Amino acid sequence: MKIVVQLVLWIVIGFLGYLVFNSVNGPVKFNKLKKVRYAQAVENLRDIRTAQLAYRSITGKFTKDPAQLVSFIDTAKFTLTQRRDSSFMSYNKVLKIDEPRDTVVIDTLGYASVKDSLFKTNNHKTMMKIPIEGIDATYDMDAGFINKNDLRIPVFEAKVSKDILLHDQDKDLLAQEKEVVSVDGVNGPFLSVGSMTEVMTSGNWPRTYGANDQ
Repeated sequence: MKIVVQLVLWIVIGFLGYLVFNSVNGPVKFNKLKKVRYAQAVENLRDIRTAQLAYRSITGKFTKDPAQLVSFIDTAKFTLTQRRDSSFMSYNKVLKIDEPRDTVVIDTLGYASVKDSLFKTNNHKTMMKIPIEGIDATYDMDAGFINKNDLRIPVFEAKVSKDILLHDQDKDLLAQEKEVVSVDGVNGPFLSVGSMTEVMTSGNWPRTYGANDQ
């Protein structure tokens, strides 16, 4: 009977030791994996932002259509220009004399492929896909206009839920991560760039994951 009691005690001690170890090691493994997956997701969000900014520079707006954005990168061209100061003579009807006037002349020097300028490795082809093994999902993307100070300003947003990025992780740790508020963390339930309510093209990740503005 004594041996049975000892065995039971050893089993209980081992189980409690496992629980203690897991309570410490679980969050460590979670945070390590989280940082790797966030870094992978951020790379694509940065590419999406680069593509959207190029799209706006040529069209004057952003797009919510991923296929249209990829096609744009493949076919669009930047206009290369040069600004130079110049002057001309203008007749003053009041004084009845010719007067010199200053002006700025913009010369078109040529054109440059958007793809060759920004995406030499064709990474724009897969930038909308979540780059995490085992996850078959894409970023949510929206675009439109908001009114600020009587101006109609183009905006866009691309995001992915932490539920998707960390779908196979401990649900309690995931719930805590979605509520995080920290200067060195990704606040809120999404990893995102841009905004549909504010005039901004920055991301919500800390700079440890790469530049969050452009």
